[in-house]
Amino acid sequence: MENLLEIKNLHARIGDKEILKGINLVIRPGEVHAIMGRNGSGKSTLSAVLAGNSNYEVTEGSVTYLGQDLLKMSPEERSWAGIFLGFQYPVEIPGVTNVNFMKTAVNEHRRQKGLPPLSAAEYLKMMREKMAYVEMDPSFSSRGVNVGFSGGEKKRNEIFQMAMLSPRLAILDETDSGLDVDALRIVANGVNRLKTADNAFVVITHYQRLLDYIVPDVVHVLYKGKIVKTAGKELAAEVEAHGYEEFE
Repeated sequence: MENLLEIKNLHARIGDKEILKGINLVIRPGEVHAIMGRNGSGKSTLSAVLAGNSNYEVTEGSVTYLGQDLLKMSPEERSWAGIFLGFQYPVEIPGVTNVNFMKTAVNEHRRQKGLPPLSAAEYLKMMREKMAYVEMDPSFSSRGVNVGFSGGEKKRNEIFQMAMLSPRLAILDETDSGLDVDALRIVANGVNRLKTADNAFVVITHYQRLLDYIVPDVVHVLYKGKIVKTAGKELAAEVEAHGYEEFE
């Protein structure tokens, strides 16, 4: 089976500061990978580089996505190719409703695949179905994107957006940040409903608690810009029990 994503010796910096110092990672369809590490270890930088954030400069290494050179693709091309980034701090977009924002995004993805746009009825049916994945009130569709949403509502909205776009590779950057137990369960259940044999997830987190709900196939510890240990889901419990000192 073809690898979904293959990262080789990836180095990246912002300004004069090198943050990623040789990342190696292979992700296959159907897998869930968890990346754990302290603040400043490079977790969010890795997600930003994969999504195409121009603030970061890749200085060495390669990233191959479904046989393509990911680093040569624009952020839009990455999205059209099936890469989704869930932000740690989702932004608010005043004046743009959820329904219009997602309809534009979904139909643009369809256009790139040579498909006709969804009719209003088709779109509304799809939207209600995906909102149910994260127990989101349908009234949220007419509100500005994330405007006035609580932290948990913003994270639910991210997973709803992911459900609408059906990515091949979803990168969730500290989706559990700021969530209470109920919101965490709802968000995680939404992610689990979207898992298939053809897609993959990268879950970036500090803590094991999210991984009690979204069970990873592989866990990586990132320390000072490098993956210093890779193992099964038991590694998350080890980190929870002993912290990151042993990796220093």
